[in-house]
Amino acid sequence: MPQIPAMSLGLSQEQEKESNIMTKLLGVIAIAAVAFAVAPAQAAKHAMGGCSGANLEKTETAIENMADGDSKFVAQKEIAAAQDSLLNGKMGACGAHLNKAMHATMGK
Repeated sequence: MPQIPAMSLGLSQEQEKESNIMTKLLGVIAIAAVAFAVAPAQAAKHAMGGCSGANLEKTETAIENMADGDSKFVAQKEIAAAQDSLLNGKMGACGAHLNKAMHATMGK
């Protein structure tokens, strides 16, 4: 059956449209993959700035001033874990524990 030129032209445009959609979809997937790969590295870098002797000292002072209870216990555990991580050179983990300890000092 012979094809009508208008029909073959329509099919070609449809194929081109599908190709453009696939190209855009692959681009979006690539951008998402890069974002997911970079996010943990950025979080660790940010956490390193937060894990310092001065910040540990400030948080320890805040913990000492807390009323006894579950929040204080959690904060003490987190500050101990932060100190251990700092001594072992695990700056990302130190920052994460310090952050949890700071949040615990704010109470519930």
